[in-house]
Amino acid sequence: MSYFSPDTASTLAQRIDVIFLGLLALSGAILLLVFCLVVGFSIRYRRGSPAPRGPMPALVSREFEIGWTSATLFLFVFLFWWGVSIEITAFVPPNDAIDVQVVAKQWMWKTLHANGAREINELHVPVGVPVRLAMRSQDVIHSFFVPAFRLKQDVVPGQVHEAWFQATKTGVFHLLCAEYCGTDHSRMRGRIVVMPPDDYAAWLSAQPEGDDLAKDGAQLFVERGCSGCHAPSSRVHAPSLAGLYGRSVALSDGRTVPADEAYLRDSILQPRKDVVAGYEPIMPSFSGRLSEGEIQSLVAYIRSLAKESRP
Repeated sequence: MSYFSPDTASTLAQRIDVIFLGLLALSGAILLLVFCLVVGFSIRYRRGSPAPRGPMPALVSREFEIGWTSATLFLFVFLFWWGVSIEITAFVPPNDAIDVQVVAKQWMWKTLHANGAREINELHVPVGVPVRLAMRSQDVIHSFFVPAFRLKQDVVPGQVHEAWFQATKTGVFHLLCAEYCGTDHSRMRGRIVVMPPDDYAAWLSAQPEGDDLAKDGAQLFVERGCSGCHAPSSRVHAPSLAGLYGRSVALSDGRTVPADEAYLRDSILQPRKDVVAGYEPIMPSFSGRLSEGEIQSLVAYIRSLAKESRP
């Protein structure tokens, strides 16, 4: 790695570098053309030159004007589509991605693996495997930034943000916070450790055993009284959670929304925001009654119900 050629260690980084180099080459070509025209006209029409200085001839027709204006418009539309198509892929993780929960907190990154393994300012992942990140902030705005992956995602309090990456090489890569978040912002840094799949499996199995997030969520589901309304045997008229995650949900105001992590979080903290069609808004808010970790566990449990319901 050098200053002019930083590490390229993810599939997203490769695509972003192609866009960057393409735009750089196009900008350089336009700059060179303008420079040559300026220098050429400066020499040709310098003071005392024999160049004609009469009225401008009508060399440019209306069709020519329309043509080069349209060509320029189509070029910029193509560049916009090219750039946006790459960015959109950064928000749609593959179905086989492994899940990692990330909590940003002054001034550290806390990561939780699906089996309960926890890390602080570190994240171990296998090479060649897509990794889906579900990120939350406990206090202020942070920004999850991995330069070698060309990955940067702001993490706003009260919201769930998703991003994903697939590492293409093993090694240790910097993890930074790219949003000023307080006095020790500069110390909020960590590392992404990319390992061969076999080494990653060995590392994961060697970690201190932690409770599975979904199991924690199942326990909270009962302790916090959620099962009193949402369990299949409940007498309360409440939506069933089996198979809910990832499904489209029809709301009482006529809208349809996907049951993703953001929807589940809002349903827990702001239950009157998106009321399911056919149900009364009787669910109480759990805002201030659940920690970020407990919300993560409940969402993980609801996701596990969707997997269990699939044939």
